[in-house]
Formats: sequence, C-alpha cells, structure tokens
Amino acid sequence: QKFEHKLTDLVPMLVGNIGGSLGETSAALLIACGLYMGVRRLFDWRLPVSTLVSVAACSGLLFLFDQGPPPQFMLLSGGLLFGAVFMVTDPVSTPTTPKGAWIFGLGVGLLVVLIRVFGGLPECVMYAVLLMNAATPHINRFTRLRPFGG
Repeated sequence: QKFEHKLTDLVPMLVGNIGGSLGETSAALLIACGLYMGVRRLFDWRLPVSTLVSVAACSGLLFLFDQGPPPQFMLLSGGLLFGAVFMVTDPVSTPTTPKGAWIFGLGVGLLVVLIRVFGGLPECVMYAVLLMNAATPHINRFTRLRPFGG
C-alpha cells in the first residue's frame, strides 16, 4: 500500500486489528509496555521520547509540503513503536549521556522518516537503529561529561 499511497485507518492500527508482523499490530499495547517500562526506569526515557518526537516533527514537516503521510500515521504504523520501546532503548548500544540520548533518538527518528518516505524499503526502523548504533562512539565522545574542576 506504500507505493499506492493508501493509508490504513488509525483505530485498527491502535488496537491491533490489522495484519503485520510482531510489533506492528497493536500500538496501544506497545505504548502501554513503553509507559510501564519507563515508570519502572528500565531504560532512559529520553531515547524513545526523542525518537517519537523526531518522527512526528519530521513527518509533520514533510506532510505540510505534501511529501508524506500524516504524523499520526507515521507514529502508529510499522515497527516504529516496537523499535522505540525495545530496540532504541538497548543500553549496550546507546549513548551514555543525557545529551547523547537526545541526539541518538533524534537521529533514529530522522532516518526512519527519510527511509520511509524516500526509500523503497517496507520497514526501516532496524536500519535506522543500526546506523545510529554505528554513530554511538562518536556521540559519546562529542557529549562526554567534563569532570568537575577539569
């Protein structure tokens, strides 16, 4: 449906009444899992929040210029929520500083929108996360905290 420019209704995507692979069907369940894990402090909240804010902002900007689907569709479709909750928050491959977490999430969101809108891949969250994982050492070096008095 991507190349035919057909959008799926939002309510079926929210409740999981659509076809898809694991992590693409029930946005409400993934949001609930993310909120539960965030409240339990199982991950840095900045990572999924910055990813979703970046996707909403970038897709909203493209939508204003008639270059892509609306932001709410981009947020609820595909594996974005699954990736934001379970892949982006992997503590081994994400930056260690708060500023680095914001940069990482914004980068993932930007790459997701660019690949979804201008690429031919059906799903791209995995590629966006992998590309930003490769940038993590540079983000850590750029956002390294300075010792007090140093």
